[in-house]
Amino acid sequence: MKRTTLSLFAGAAALAAVTGFAAVSAPGDTGAETAEPAARLPVERTSLLCPAPSASDLAETTYTSFTPVTEGAEKKGTATLTAAADGAGAEAGKGGEDAGSGKDGEDAKDGEESKNGEDGKDGEPVLRPGAPGTPVTGTASGADAPALTGTAEGSHAPGWTVQQTTEVAAGTGRGLLGLNCTAPDTEFWFPGASTASGRTDYVHLTNPDDSAAVVDIELYGKDGVLKSTVGEGVTVPPGGGESLLLSTLTDVEQTDVTVHVNVRSGRLGAAVQALDDKTGGDWLTAAADPAGELVVPGIPADATAVRLMLFTPGGSDADLKVRLASPSGAITPAGHETVHVKAGMTTGVDLGEVTRGEAGSLVLTPTSGSVPVVAAVRVVRGKGGEQESAFIPASDPVGARATAAENRAKGTTLSVTAPDRTAKVEVTASAGTEGGTTATKTFTIEGGTTQNVEVPVPAGLKGTYALTVETVSGGPVYAARTLTGEDEDVASFTVQPLPDDRGTVSVPKAEQNLSVLQQPPA
Repeated sequence: MKRTTLSLFAGAAALAAVTGFAAVSAPGDTGAETAEPAARLPVERTSLLCPAPSASDLAETTYTSFTPVTEGAEKKGTATLTAAADGAGAEAGKGGEDAGSGKDGEDAKDGEESKNGEDGKDGEPVLRPGAPGTPVTGTASGADAPALTGTAEGSHAPGWTVQQTTEVAAGTGRGLLGLNCTAPDTEFWFPGASTASGRTDYVHLTNPDDSAAVVDIELYGKDGVLKSTVGEGVTVPPGGGESLLLSTLTDVEQTDVTVHVNVRSGRLGAAVQALDDKTGGDWLTAAADPAGELVVPGIPADATAVRLMLFTPGGSDADLKVRLASPSGAITPAGHETVHVKAGMTTGVDLGEVTRGEAGSLVLTPTSGSVPVVAAVRVVRGKGGEQESAFIPASDPVGARATAAENRAKGTTLSVTAPDRTAKVEVTASAGTEGGTTATKTFTIEGGTTQNVEVPVPAGLKGTYALTVETVSGGPVYAARTLTGEDEDVASFTVQPLPDDRGTVSVPKAEQNLSVLQQPPA
C-alpha cells in the first residue's frame, strides 16, 4: 500500500515549479549550480480511516489517538474521528473548514470527548484527539459500531496515529483484533486471506470523500486468478463503508488467497478481517508495495505456528532466500532455504515454530534477478482450544519516526530489526491517557538481528500510552508492536508493524536566477 499523506501538496508543487527555473543561468555563467537538498517540513493535514470493528454483539472496541510532538509544526490544530454513516464521513474527508470542530462550528477542546460519542451515533465524533504528546481514548460496543473517518490539521497532523483494538469474548473471531487506522489510498495488496472452510474473511472498504468511489476486488489463489464478476465495479457510497464476504466473490475454496483492491475512481481505506472458527481472528492490513526485498517484522517469540504467504503481481516468477533475523544473527529456517513464487499465483509455506522461543523477523531477498513480491505471515500462539492467530504483513521501514498508540504497562512487546547494518534507535513513551510523564531509551540493534527491546514506561503511568521509534543512525530498521490480552490463560494477541508515520514531507529548496531576464548590453 502506498500510504498517501494529504499535506503540503500545493506548496510542494509550487516550489517544484520554481525549481524548474533554478537551472537557468545568466550569460557567462558555468551552469554548474547545484540545487540545495530538499527540506523536511511537518505535514499540515492528514486523513485516517478505521473499518467497522466487529459484527459480534460481544465486541468491545477502544480507539486511541496520538500525535507526537513535532519540531516546527504549527502551534494550533484540530482533529476528530466521526462515524462514517449518513454522510458524516463526507464532512471529515472534504478538507473542511469544520474538521475537528464541535457543535455549531465551535472548536473542540484538546482531549474532549463528545457527550454521546461512545458509539459515534448521529454524526457525533467518537473522540476528539488531544494535544500533541498526549494520547486520548474513545470506546464503542457491540455489532453496530460504525467505520470511522478522521482528519487532523495543523499541530495535530504530523504523525497522527489511531489504534483500533477490539476484544471479542467468544464465537468466531474471538480474541484481540487490532490495527492502525490507515490513510486513504488507491491500491492495496492483502496476501494471507482465505476462502477455506472454517474461515470467514471480509474486505472492509471506507470512503472518506463526498463522492462515491468505484473499486475492483481481485482474488488470486494457488492456481492463479479466482474468477468472479461480483468484485468488479463495487461502489462505495460517499462518507460510507462497505463490507464484502470473500466467499461470496468466488465459489472456490482456497487456503491461501491474495486480495487486490484497485480503486478506479476516488480513494478508500481498506483492510481484511480474517475470522477463524478454531484460532480466533484479527485484522490483515495491507502489505508494503511489491518489492524485490521484503521484511516481515516482529514474529512473537512464542509462536507455535507461522505460515508465510507470497504473491508476485508481475509476469515473472520469483525465487527468494528466506532468512530469520534472530537476536544472535541471521539463520536459515530448516528445509526452507528458498521459496519459489509462480507469477500470478499465491504461494503458502508452513514454517512451523520458526522463532523457537526467540524474537524474530523474516527477511526475504532475491536469489537472482529482483521480481516485485508482496508477503505476509499468519502467526498462531497457544495450543489446543486456546489458540489465537494474528497477521503480520511485510512492512516499510521505520524511517525517521514510527508511532504505536495504545500500549499498556503489561502486555506490550516492541520488536526492532536491523536486517543489514547496525542501527541506533530512540524509543519514547508518551504520557499516559490518564497521567504520567514521558520516558526515553536508546537501543543499538546489531546488523542482521532482531531484538525485543525493553520499552520505557511513563513514570506514574495511568491508562495507556504511545510509543515512538526514531532512527538515530545506521539502518534501515523495521519495527512491530505486539499487544497481548489481559487474561494470562488465553493467548489472545495482535501485532502491528510500525512503518514511517509520515510526520514530515520533503519539499525541495530552489534558487531562482532571474538574471537571464535582464536586457543584454547595447
